[in-house]
Amino acid sequence: MAISSAAQQGDDRYSDLPSAVARREYRAGKYGSTAGVAPGYVQGNLVILPEAQASAFHRFCQLNPKPCPIIGMSDVGNPSIPALGLDLDIRTDIPQYVVWKDGEAIDRPYEVAKYWRDDLVSFVIGCSYSFEEAMMADDLPIRHIEQDVLVPMYRTNIACKSAGPFAGPMVVSMRPLKPADAIRAVQITSRFPAVHGAPVHLGLPQSIGIKDINKPDYGDAVHINDDEIPVFWACGVTPQAVIAAARVPFAITHAPGVMLVTDLKNKHLAVL
Repeated sequence: MAISSAAQQGDDRYSDLPSAVARREYRAGKYGSTAGVAPGYVQGNLVILPEAQASAFHRFCQLNPKPCPIIGMSDVGNPSIPALGLDLDIRTDIPQYVVWKDGEAIDRPYEVAKYWRDDLVSFVIGCSYSFEEAMMADDLPIRHIEQDVLVPMYRTNIACKSAGPFAGPMVVSMRPLKPADAIRAVQITSRFPAVHGAPVHLGLPQSIGIKDINKPDYGDAVHINDDEIPVFWACGVTPQAVIAAARVPFAITHAPGVMLVTDLKNKHLAVL
């Protein structure tokens, strides 16, 4: 998953990559869902933790690869991850962040430079926005994009495997599909394990602890037609539910629905 040779060589063409343009816009203060932004480029969820908790969280991700597939990780104290983008700055390049203290969200800023510390480690986790491109290429509907809202996300009763202080429920994202389309979606997304892979559940939301499909815990509700079923994928917002459950002393994450746009290509994630 190497970045382009133009980027590696410092070529001016690198600054024109759609992903680099998107990051500059967010750095300048643009806000909005990143769904459908920079088509062809991988997006990621973000978790930033002190080095003291980083090893346990890394182990948590290894034990829970469906909701937490790591696609990038920073050196301690370094706000850049060159493998994901030469100009990338973790502190500024996401539309909105959430700052956590003792498991409580205390701020939702548009940049986190003032919170940055020399002991912080950043994890970038694969996002389902990447496999949506493959679904749309096969003419499958993506309702939250059609309605121009954030994808609906729900806490479930599916317990993640614990590692150190990190334990809690899996969060899932939902896309309504006709049954035949759901089968096709399973086939398509199974090829993308680095961005959550195949669904973890189809239909019957109550059986995974979702009481009201019209009231997501994160994101926005979307319309479900009578001939459709809800299809649920493991979601990279899971660490936020775990951070809250574990009452982690300090953490920074992306705000649900707005991601880090990287220079990795979606096509390079597919397993043939």
